[in-house]
Amino acid sequence: MAVAQAGEGLVAAGSLQRGDGGRDRWLTALAGAWTAGVEVDWAAVNGDEGRAVKVGLPTYAFQRQHYWPKPVAGRGDASSAGQQRVGHALLAAAVWLADGDGLVLTGRLSLAAMPWLADHAVHGTVLLPGTAFVDLAVHAGDLAGCGVLEELTLQEPLVLPEHGGVQVQVHVGDSDGDSGRRTVRVSSREGEGEWVRNAVGELAPVGSEPVPAPLSVWPPAGAVAVPVDDAYERLARRGYGYGPAFQGLRQVWQAGDTVYAEVELPEVVEADASGFG
Repeated sequence: MAVAQAGEGLVAAGSLQRGDGGRDRWLTALAGAWTAGVEVDWAAVNGDEGRAVKVGLPTYAFQRQHYWPKPVAGRGDASSAGQQRVGHALLAAAVWLADGDGLVLTGRLSLAAMPWLADHAVHGTVLLPGTAFVDLAVHAGDLAGCGVLEELTLQEPLVLPEHGGVQVQVHVGDSDGDSGRRTVRVSSREGEGEWVRNAVGELAPVGSEPVPAPLSVWPPAGAVAVPVDDAYERLARRGYGYGPAFQGLRQVWQAGDTVYAEVELPEVVEADASGFG
């Protein structure tokens, strides 16, 4: 073995190996040392025998050919299937119906894709939160030009299985013509099972309803603070299992039959907040 200086370090080259010796082995070791930064006097190595001859580099070694498949424009995109991307975290696409001016939005929910949903359980069963139904209906209304959700009635809970997923459809009905109002329905099914109607509601154009005046002071005048320090522990004892993703309640006040609350998005889900209303 030969050891040589390369810059501030040392380079070891195998100049003699079992069954591999002689001039060829020695030249290979020198070449390895030279590629590692050792200065080699090639004229001295070759001597006067004239064995060193410069040769041209083979051109084929530098001819590149890409072997990755070329992307096909539109394939796998919602538009290639005649649908429209909707920009919502729980919905994938929308299609405007040929008859009338209604539309249907579709999506697929699963704990694998959205693990934070597992933090919303009732008696051990994971359910889609009521606020998610509101968010779906409002987003569908925005696409249909009806940005006000006048009412929404939950009919059946949407159960999220531990494995697999649930298909979701949000159907927005035709405009009634005069007021521009529309119906909205949220339905779901697991696998190839029967469709379940989860929620129904009414949508209206923006400006059709008076906008509530903002509160002039906060907390509201005359409201009484309600302790919330042990709220989630008390809810858990009643079967409502709210995990970290759904523990955003900070303060509550009550004035007669009206309840005011401060709710804050927990840090554990801040990264998943985009794409929601």
